[in-house]
Amino acid sequence: MVLPSSVWRIPAAFGHGITFGERMYVVLLSVASELLAFAAIGLVARWGEVFPRWVPYLGGRRVPTTAAVVPAALGAAAVTFVFTALTVVSEIRGTTIRGDELPSGFPGLAGGWEGAWFHLCYTPLLLWGPLLAVLTVGYHRRRRAARRAAGA
Repeated sequence: MVLPSSVWRIPAAFGHGITFGERMYVVLLSVASELLAFAAIGLVARWGEVFPRWVPYLGGRRVPTTAAVVPAALGAAAVTFVFTALTVVSEIRGTTIRGDELPSGFPGLAGGWEGAWFHLCYTPLLLWGPLLAVLTVGYHRRRRAARRAAGA
């Protein structure tokens, strides 16, 4: 869900007229989004239920369910809201978040292959939040069922 937008964003960061600060922002945004997306794998992987042995003080212990579910649920809600709002504002209303007109160089306004490439790379972000919510609910149910089975 997140990788296509980073694939699009990184080369765009090194285009003509982009300042060093803007480049760093785009690169750090891409790295941070990839790391957050990777953290969702913990909702389906063993290390999301039991801390790996190499983790100091926690290795081998069970991950508290709420320690995974609460951040994942908040993240799912935030990502869903942000990308839904961004899509509605920029693509449908044709304005920036602040209400200004989109700049003439806005990628979503480009025609041909450039516009298609932008939409192909950014549309999956609309699914990131809802799919993270599905993973979170599945994780919570699985952990609750395991807890009940252990208690029975």
